[in-house]
Amino acid sequence: MSATGLDLFDRTLQITNIWLGEIMQEIGPDRHVAWKVLSIVLHKLRDRLPVNLAAHLGSQLPLLVRGVYYDQYHPASQPSACDTPEQFLAEVAEWLSDIRPVDPKVAVHAVFGVLSRHVSDGQIVKVREALPASLRSLWESAGGVARQPAGNEVTGAKE
Repeated sequence: MSATGLDLFDRTLQITNIWLGEIMQEIGPDRHVAWKVLSIVLHKLRDRLPVNLAAHLGSQLPLLVRGVYYDQYHPASQPSACDTPEQFLAEVAEWLSDIRPVDPKVAVHAVFGVLSRHVSDGQIVKVREALPASLRSLWESAGGVARQPAGNEVTGAKE
């Protein structure tokens, strides 16, 4: 039985809930906080990527997550000048300051891990390589080597 009456919506809700569940394993059991963490880290990553690459990454996100990814996007001002892990983490911390305390490094690691597991290996490699070496270290310290399970249609982002 369909929750929304549209398979596409049911599928994106299912995948988004899987992603949020994985983030909650890292940051604690609060779905609202997990959504905020996912949104903020995706925005900060998106704003650091060249426009074409940001669009390619966005195309691999579940429909619901893709909507928040593009929220308040200003492609003309990309990529941003945030070049160090400290700057990146400070921006994440600033945008997470209106919720319960979440370590920005844990937040970044959680989202980078989800992306690494659910976005295609090739896309993750391109995204990581587009980042300055110092920012790549955040991804690598998150265990961010692409490791999408082969043929897993339940958690994949393809819709």
